[in-house]
Amino acid sequence: MNFRRMMAIAVVAAGGIWAVAAQAEETVMWWDFLGGGDGVRMKQMIADFNAAHTGKIKIDATTLEWGTPFYSKVQTSAAVGEAPDVMTYHASRIPLAVSQDILEEITADDMSKMGLSASDFAQTTMGAVTVDGKQYAVPLDTHPIVLYYNRVLLKKAGVLGDDGRPVGMKNKEEFTATLQKLKDAGVEFPLGSVTADGNFMYRTIYSLVCQQGGELLTGNEFLAGDNGKKLANALAVLQGWTKTGLQSTYTDYPATVALFTSGKAAMMINGVWEVPTMTDLAKQGKLFDWGAVEIPVIFDKPCTYADSHSFAIPKNKGKELSPEKRAAVLEVISWIDKHSLFWATAGHIPAYKPVTESAEYKAMQPNATYSTLTANMIFDPKSTKAGVAGPIFDIMSNYFVPTLNGEMDPGEAVKSIKEELNSM
Repeated sequence: MNFRRMMAIAVVAAGGIWAVAAQAEETVMWWDFLGGGDGVRMKQMIADFNAAHTGKIKIDATTLEWGTPFYSKVQTSAAVGEAPDVMTYHASRIPLAVSQDILEEITADDMSKMGLSASDFAQTTMGAVTVDGKQYAVPLDTHPIVLYYNRVLLKKAGVLGDDGRPVGMKNKEEFTATLQKLKDAGVEFPLGSVTADGNFMYRTIYSLVCQQGGELLTGNEFLAGDNGKKLANALAVLQGWTKTGLQSTYTDYPATVALFTSGKAAMMINGVWEVPTMTDLAKQGKLFDWGAVEIPVIFDKPCTYADSHSFAIPKNKGKELSPEKRAAVLEVISWIDKHSLFWATAGHIPAYKPVTESAEYKAMQPNATYSTLTANMIFDPKSTKAGVAGPIFDIMSNYFVPTLNGEMDPGEAVKSIKEELNSM
C-alpha cells in the first residue's frame, strides 16, 4: 500500500477531538530536533497533516539543533512563556524535565480524547514517559540499536543461516566464533562499532549489562551490588573483540557507517535510524544484499537498549493553553501517531501497536524482523542525570573509549565510573 496515500486519509472518528473544537483555524507551534532522514520524513508528515486539516489546524514547525541546545532552549523558553505548543522529546530526558517543571501532564482525559490508551503501547515504553505515576508524553516510536549485516560476506564465510540471518546469535561463544570465521575468510573488520565515541557505545554496553539482569541505578546508588561486575563483564567482552581484531578500533560514527557500506565490515552495531541510509543506497544499486536483526544474546537473555521519540506539551509559564488550542495539540499528536507507518520508513519502530501489528508494517523489511526486540527493551534509569546528552553519558564515555580499545582494565574503569557517578 502507498504510504503517502495512507497518510492522506484523515482520522475522523465520530465525536473525535476536533469535532468539539472551535471553527476558527488553530495554529499549533511545533518544535522538533529531527534532522537527516528523520527530518525529511517528519516534514512530509506535517505537510500531510496540514493538508488533511485545511481550515481547522495548521502546524507551524521549527527544527532546532539536536541534544543539549534543544533541551536548553526548551527550558529557558518555558520559563518565560515562549515555548511551543507541542514538541518532540526523548523519553530518557523526561525525569529531568519533570524536576524542572517544564512539562504538562498528559491526563487520562487527554488520552481518551486522542482515542489512545496505555494498552496501545508497549509497557516498557509507557513506563519511560511516566514519572511517579503521571504520564508526561505520548510515545511516537522506539529507536534501539540493531545488528546490520552483509549477507554476501556472511554467506562466503559460511555464517549465514538458511533463514538469511547470521548464525551464532545465542551466546558469546557462538557469536565470537562467527566473528572469527569472518576474519579467517579475509574480512577486514568482522564487526564495525563506534569505539571512538563512548556516548554511542553506552547503548551497546548497557544492553549487555541488561542481558545479565543488571541495572545502572538501584535506588539512589549507581552500580550497586554486583552491577559493577556486570558492567566489567560487558566491557571485557567488547575489549576482547577489539584486541583480537574482531571489532574496529577507535572508529568514529561516520567511519563505522563507511566501513559497513563499503563492505570492509561484515556487520555493524548501529541505530535503526541508519535503515534509510541502507535502503537509499540499495535503491541506487550501490549496496550489497543486507539485513538487520536484534543484537545477539551475549550473556543470559535478550535485551537491547532503546530510547523513544515522544510528544510532550511544554508548561509555558503564565501562558496556559486554551481549550481550543489544547484540542488542536491533541489532534496533532493523535494523527501523527496513528499515521506512523510512514515514520517507520526512517527505521524507527512505531510505538502505536495498531501500526506495528498491521499487515503493511509486517511486510516492511528489515523493520518487521527486528521489531520483536520491543519485548526485550531497557530504557535509561529514571534519573535527572540520565538521558540524551546527560552527565551519566559523559562520565561513562570518558572510560569506555580507552577500555574498549584495550588501554584500560575493565575493572579499573568500572571502579572510576562508580566513584564519579555516585559523587554527582
